Amino acid sequence: MDIAQLSNQIILMFILMAVGLLTNKLDFMHGQTATDLTNILLYIVSPCLIVNAFEQRFSASRLQALAMVMLGILLTYAVMVLVTNLVFKRIADTNLQRIMRFGSVYSNAGFMGVPLASALFGSTGVFFAVASLAGFNLFCWTHGIALFTPKQPGDRHVNWRQILLNPNIIAIVVGLIIFISAVHLPSLLNQTITDVSSINTPLSMIVIGNSLAAVKLNRQTLDPRLWWPLLLRNILFPITNILILRAFGVSGIPLYTTVLMAACPVAGNVVLFTLKAHGDTTPAVTLMSLSTILCMGTIPLVFALSNFL
Repeated sequence: MDIAQLSNQIILMFILMAVGLLTNKLDFMHGQTATDLTNILLYIVSPCLIVNAFEQRFSASRLQALAMVMLGILLTYAVMVLVTNLVFKRIADTNLQRIMRFGSVYSNAGFMGVPLASALFGSTGVFFAVASLAGFNLFCWTHGIALFTPKQPGDRHVNWRQILLNPNIIAIVVGLIIFISAVHLPSLLNQTITDVSSINTPLSMIVIGNSLAAVKLNRQTLDPRLWWPLLLRNILFPITNILILRAFGVSGIPLYTTVLMAACPVAGNVVLFTLKAHGDTTPAVTLMSLSTILCMGTIPLVFALSNFL
């Protein structure tokens, strides 16, 4: 993996974020607009990108590699959940504790990881990135949302309907059917999906840049305890992911793509879930923003380490 190429792509994405920041400062994008664009990205553009990635010739070896990547990702999530539960259980502030736990585990893989994987490795990169998206959705909508949901005695209910009917999960299932059956979509439909997919990178970065524009970092908003989830999210957990994938024999583009997804900054869902729980969003926004800024240096660092571990 060429670190210089990766660094250039990250710089390009930060330039696109700057465009999003500018649209905010010029008052071109309001809160409802940002929400609408986020929904378009999550529920239309991303599923199209996933289906488009599976529109290729069937390969048993590639399907096997995808299965090994998926196993590695599931084990990585299990380790992250366990570690954060132990490390942050003594944080007395319930709101801060759940933000730190969620922010450490869940990366902004959909908004930042998939565009990077697509730009660096094309459809092959997105093909293996879907394993990370599947793992994210599975854990985020079970463990993740449970962190922000008041527990009732004996309540162990998991909303599997919400998980399985997520458009990205549906897109993965449809894509796998297309890939395994070697059925090709009609050319007009395939071109439509390809065109919609092409707006993912610029639109994702502009939306992220817009959200960063409202952040004000100062002594009041920067809790020193937030450096611990930043260390876990941006460096230690991606390294853990590398070690687990190596143990499963994963290498090449499957390894690089999965590590790229794991090295992404804190997921924006941490802010949405905090709002849903009626908590103070200040530490959530601060954590997400700092993690996004720091990833400009930590993603290349993690990639450099992936060649030695």
